Amino acid sequence: MNFNFPKVRLAANHRRFISPAVESLIKEIKKRIKNKALAWLFENCFPNTLDTTIEFQRNNTTVQHQPDTYVITGDIDAMWLRDSSAQVHPYLPLMKQDAQLRLVIEGVLLRQCLCVERDPYANAHYKYTNRTSEWQSMDQTDMRPGVHERKWELDSLCYVLRLMHSYWNEVDRDTKFFHQNSRIFQRTIRIILKTMKEQQRFHNLGPYTYQRQGYPRDPRGHPARPNGLIHSYFRPSDDLQIYPYLVPSQFFAHHTLKLLLELVQKLNWTKYFLHDISSLIISLRRVLFNVDSDGHTFNSVTVKHAKYGLIYAYEIDGMGRSLLMDDANVPSLLSLPYLCPNDISLNHSIYLNTRMFILSKDNPWFSKGTVLEGVGGPHVGFGMVWPLAIIMRGMTSTDDDEIRFCLKMLEKSHANTGFMHESINMNNPKQFTRSWFAWANSLFGEFIWKLYREKPYLLD
Repeated sequence: MNFNFPKVRLAANHRRFISPAVESLIKEIKKRIKNKALAWLFENCFPNTLDTTIEFQRNNTTVQHQPDTYVITGDIDAMWLRDSSAQVHPYLPLMKQDAQLRLVIEGVLLRQCLCVERDPYANAHYKYTNRTSEWQSMDQTDMRPGVHERKWELDSLCYVLRLMHSYWNEVDRDTKFFHQNSRIFQRTIRIILKTMKEQQRFHNLGPYTYQRQGYPRDPRGHPARPNGLIHSYFRPSDDLQIYPYLVPSQFFAHHTLKLLLELVQKLNWTKYFLHDISSLIISLRRVLFNVDSDGHTFNSVTVKHAKYGLIYAYEIDGMGRSLLMDDANVPSLLSLPYLCPNDISLNHSIYLNTRMFILSKDNPWFSKGTVLEGVGGPHVGFGMVWPLAIIMRGMTSTDDDEIRFCLKMLEKSHANTGFMHESINMNNPKQFTRSWFAWANSLFGEFIWKLYREKPYLLD
């Protein structure tokens, strides 16, 4: 059979970075999987971050003559801590075969440290401090030089911790890079822990305030009862929260703090950080895993649903109010076994109940159309399904038929562009947002590679 797929990947001479290890993997998967449409999509999507979004400098004076990698999201020339971490994460297992790729990842880590030092409450940054943000005149907050947007999202800092640990794990737990840059990493870790503790709000409301066009009504954030969870303003979609405790991000914080604890123990940095890390983990664990038989206490993150039983709320305020929904962006409730595998397993009973709720019309942001079904969110609106959520559904499924269903939807979602998009009309894939959205491309590549290793027959 002759497969004529258009050449949509950027020509080699225009790519920002070429990794021999990545190219070798693409060649292998293209050759071995029978579904040539998925092979073509993998060839386009998996390297998209390296092809189009990174600016890599081997020796940059801004970060003490160390590698520096600035990573944009795609069509927005700014570096989100969350997106940049997720965009490069699938490449980590290939670093052993590619020394330059390892330097790229090290550059991302050092650039993220620079961003956190600049402002730990900012979600997105510019490469240079002389750029003025479009939000400068609109947002009532302490906008600092080099900040694109100053939305306090807990998961931003968690993604930095996850990338630190994943890098260390994939280089056979070699600590050399961290010790060579010990001042930078220690400073960054200290700032992250300080910010998280500030936003537990046990003693005061903390230094962060924010308002755009009158929202939130109180620039100090929505009211909540301090209970050990970490107060935040915005979801990973960059949308304003309704209640201050975003449950998926609390689980992500608990998980990444445990990863950080393991890392600092191996680095012999426990004398600097053990107390703060441990106290945060204990405070989070006390709430997240304290589930009574009714599933409803002031501090509980669960709700007893009439149809689904005990499920996780998406947001709570610590005073008994909760929001039942899920959003496509990660961390989401759907993504918990992917992001926090040591805390929430694929067969965790509350997770499975929650999953049934998420993938139903009882979730206000689940859409089912003639072509696609899946989770979206208020960022774009109802009827728009996000590939991120379809991919995450597949990556957290143990059912081969469900995984095949997700793959079929992804095959139908790209509107002949060969790439993943931000969101897609459930009835018409030609109506989509963001044609250049590197996070979704990387996650798709990660999904295909995972199936290639674990369930290759699903790619036939």
